[in-house]
Amino acid sequence: MANEITLPLYHKTARKNTIQRTLDVTLLFLLVSLLVYRLLSLKNHGFVWLLALLCESCFTFTWSLIVSTKWNPVEIETYPENLEPRFADLPAVDMFVTTADPAREPPIMTVNTVLSLLAVDYPADKLACYVSDDGCSALTFHSLVEAFRFAKVWVPFCKKYKVQVRAPFRYFLEEPIFTSSGNSEFEQEWKKIKAEYEQLCLKIKEAGRESAPYDLTAEFAVFANIETGNHPTIIKIIGKHKHETEKDEDEDEDVPHLVYVSREKRPKYPHHFKAGAMNVLSRVSGVMTNAPFMLNVDCDMFANDPQVVRQAMCLLLGCQNETNVAFVQYPQCFYNGLKDDPYGNQMIVLTEYMGRGLLGLQGPSYFGTGCFHRRKVIYGVWPDHPDDHATNHTLLCGKSGEYEQMKKFGKSREFLETTTHALRGEKGIGPKLSDSLEAALQVANCDYEFGSTWGAKFGWIYGSTTEDVLTGLTIHMKGWKSTFPMPDPPAFLGCAPTGGPAAMTQQKRWATGLLEILVSKSSPIFATFTGNLQFRTSLFYIYVLSWGLSSIPELCYAALPAYCIIADSQFLPKVYDPAMLIPVAIFVTYNMLTLREYLKVGLSVRAWWNNMRMGRITAASAYLFGVLSVLLKILGLSETVFEVTQKDDQASDDEDGNGMNGATKFTFDESPIFVPGTALLLVHLTALLTLCLRLPPISVHGDGKGLRVGLGEVFL
Repeated sequence: MANEITLPLYHKTARKNTIQRTLDVTLLFLLVSLLVYRLLSLKNHGFVWLLALLCESCFTFTWSLIVSTKWNPVEIETYPENLEPRFADLPAVDMFVTTADPAREPPIMTVNTVLSLLAVDYPADKLACYVSDDGCSALTFHSLVEAFRFAKVWVPFCKKYKVQVRAPFRYFLEEPIFTSSGNSEFEQEWKKIKAEYEQLCLKIKEAGRESAPYDLTAEFAVFANIETGNHPTIIKIIGKHKHETEKDEDEDEDVPHLVYVSREKRPKYPHHFKAGAMNVLSRVSGVMTNAPFMLNVDCDMFANDPQVVRQAMCLLLGCQNETNVAFVQYPQCFYNGLKDDPYGNQMIVLTEYMGRGLLGLQGPSYFGTGCFHRRKVIYGVWPDHPDDHATNHTLLCGKSGEYEQMKKFGKSREFLETTTHALRGEKGIGPKLSDSLEAALQVANCDYEFGSTWGAKFGWIYGSTTEDVLTGLTIHMKGWKSTFPMPDPPAFLGCAPTGGPAAMTQQKRWATGLLEILVSKSSPIFATFTGNLQFRTSLFYIYVLSWGLSSIPELCYAALPAYCIIADSQFLPKVYDPAMLIPVAIFVTYNMLTLREYLKVGLSVRAWWNNMRMGRITAASAYLFGVLSVLLKILGLSETVFEVTQKDDQASDDEDGNGMNGATKFTFDESPIFVPGTALLLVHLTALLTLCLRLPPISVHGDGKGLRVGLGEVFL
């Protein structure tokens, strides 16, 4: 018995990294050498040389941040089979799914995500799923009601036959191999379940086509005359799990709780986009089930591995010190990725190398989806003395301290009572969801946070369109650590943008939100000195948060070759100058290094080329517009806006499931986001035309004479 108690739940291993380190340091040395050469020869050249020096200084600084992050890669392995021998009573988990717009995020996609979560391999009485609908859509609610009916047959089927992929739209892509008799129980059930799923898809599709898809009476009456952005709170308990002490007919024994939440919105009250929705979910779930752990996923990211909750519990429960694991962040992987990643948005190499490197530091940032949180960390507990914090909270909850707690957590006495249990890390899941419905409605009101510190000191932090990174940074600044398992198969699979405009919109939102954090009071530049953020972790945050700013040196450096050709100037050494070997060596080393990284993770040369190409396009377009958005915000001319990314309805439209539609096309639209890149291309074409036609150069010296064009100006 003693041996069972000490069974490990996870194991960390440092990965050997000699070749990678050598290449990284070699490139860094070459970059520094180029800077030294430019400084020594600066007096012999003009403005172009100085501009190149400034741009290359930015590139060198960025590369040093990357090297620091990748330096100590770590692998982590979990042992979920050892979980129950060590913990007979597993903790409860509240699962959050967020959606905002049924037009951009098709309800059938949300339904598949919810079904995959309801069917995970974890005790159903320990789970509760909350769906936040910021669009307050009757169609979304209708889809979830139909989905729960289907879940009553889908969940038992998955557990009975140990189905690996429990999102129906992925599972039914391929027909399994049946026995030759054709009368097996599995075959009959499979065909029956598939027919019911097809019927579910048809109902949702037909409902979406009609202006009034259902009679707005009974449970749908609250959606009558609803105005998006101006409506009361709507919370509906769609389905409940049957507890041993209850025998209600409307409860189901095998399916977890499913709750629909649409928070109150009013035009004069800020709703703080996704961060506000997540804070409402944390409060609503707090008064209803109050699980010590919370999982949040976007509506397009389904659970690809039924063991995912057990894997996360191995990391959250297996650590000797809770400080080491405040949250478990899984990588963002995609099921509809186009071949060779033409838009450069699948982030496979970034996840592989930077993610493993972060495991050797304070841990990864929070990515906004596919993440398990400790509830008490979200409630603002510091890692130094979490037990003392819970004790102090209990003492303050007396009559003398109740006012102080209301100033922090809000005015709901029911919620204040549940926070005491949450701060102690106690398990939740009460016997009656309906008994807490009134309190849940109160904490979801749009004015509940007024006078409290929600979104400022705890919860999901406000102030950026990338609230996930800001929240993760705030947690790390307190001294907490995080972890980054990379299981095979991936724990979650999501939907990547498959069009140029959608990909650029997503990148622009990221650049905008990240730069907002960099220039805010939560900037990691000072967090190492004023908080508990580790130095190298702060370097990683500076690298990520400065993605938008990288557009300025990228754009300037990209324009230098064309300018030098037109103006008959130069920004690189002459071909016969020995110093020319430095930029040549940088070019060769960088491309060999990055190509090696792509090939090592199983990607093609074409994928490497696409990512290199899109890196330049994104910097010259989406990142630049992100900088402009933040600049306008700082000047008080406009506010940044959270733009919901258009998601393709792969769950119903892509029958072959390979996500290859339009794989060879790069789509554009009338968006001005493509103007800078297009203008840069035209400038380069003009420069090449000038060179080919041998037109007289534009003199930059006033004497009509120019310098001979160098090799780099022609080929860069």
